[in-house]
Amino acid sequence: MTFNRRSLLAGMTALGGASFLPHIAHAKGSIVATTYPGTWEDAYRGVIAPMLKKKDDIDLELAPLFAMDQIGKAKAARGAPPFDVFVLDPGPRIVGMEGGLFEKFDAKKLSNLGKLPAGFADDVGVHVSAQVVGIAYNPKKVPAPKGWGDLLKDPWVSRLGITGFQTTFGTSSLIEMSKLFGGSLTNPEPALVELKKVLPKIAAVGLPAAMPGLFQQGQCDVMYTNTQTVATLKGKGVDVEFVKPESGSIAFYTTMHIAKGTDQLDNAYKYLDLVVGKDAQEALTKPPYNFVPVNKDVPLPADLPMKSLDEMTKYVEHDWSKINPLRAAWIEKFNKEMAK
Repeated sequence: MTFNRRSLLAGMTALGGASFLPHIAHAKGSIVATTYPGTWEDAYRGVIAPMLKKKDDIDLELAPLFAMDQIGKAKAARGAPPFDVFVLDPGPRIVGMEGGLFEKFDAKKLSNLGKLPAGFADDVGVHVSAQVVGIAYNPKKVPAPKGWGDLLKDPWVSRLGITGFQTTFGTSSLIEMSKLFGGSLTNPEPALVELKKVLPKIAAVGLPAAMPGLFQQGQCDVMYTNTQTVATLKGKGVDVEFVKPESGSIAFYTTMHIAKGTDQLDNAYKYLDLVVGKDAQEALTKPPYNFVPVNKDVPLPADLPMKSLDEMTKYVEHDWSKINPLRAAWIEKFNKEMAK
């Protein structure tokens, strides 16, 4: 049997339940792109793959992997990339840049470049989705909290669900909470101190992927999360609303990058051009996917806390080059001290 990228990927399973990938040769009209397990995988399998096949006759094969699993597998491949395109949040993006894992990106190859806000494409990749982070709550169970500090008080704390630093939204939220108690971008310790004080009251502590389910089941009625999760829960009939914290919502962007050494460069650019195009972006905003678009021709969904992408420039953003070196220790500390 001849081993190739597809048979290699077929044996790789992401933490969190990535599906096995097909054992097939790399066809001329095909591309392997990573996607996050869950909503992202469903959306790209159900919307983007058919669009790409119809428009460019390219078969899209998806590798569902969380961000740092993508980085780890690309590094382990030693110059023979196991996929053609990454999808990453800000922290892992920087790790990938530092590791030389991306091809230099030529934004001029995107016919839709002019439809993206300034700065949404650079020499390493392109922004494909916006993320807005704040507080979700069940309006039938608790009043609307005003900010991060309320989560540590009654009546919210006894219905609070928390998660750690494994995700961008979790890390960002805990950093913002820490600032209320003298912490900073690189010091979330005050938030952990305050959370530990109220830990016996907290309703649930869980892994990031488990939080929407815990909320839906009523095991918690307040949590920090992103607007996409809130919209998805609403689509399932869950009583949930999003609150923009009084200190400001957190904003970050998910980006895509072409893997260094790919032999599918042209197909990768066609894929990325389609992903940021109006038709794909608009389709992804619809339920049950609820993405926040980056294409200026696509209207923002009505339930978002802003009317235009320009407003996001005023939101809270974090410097992940400073967070990354410290994050592993934060994850370990949270898991050790907050487990219930």
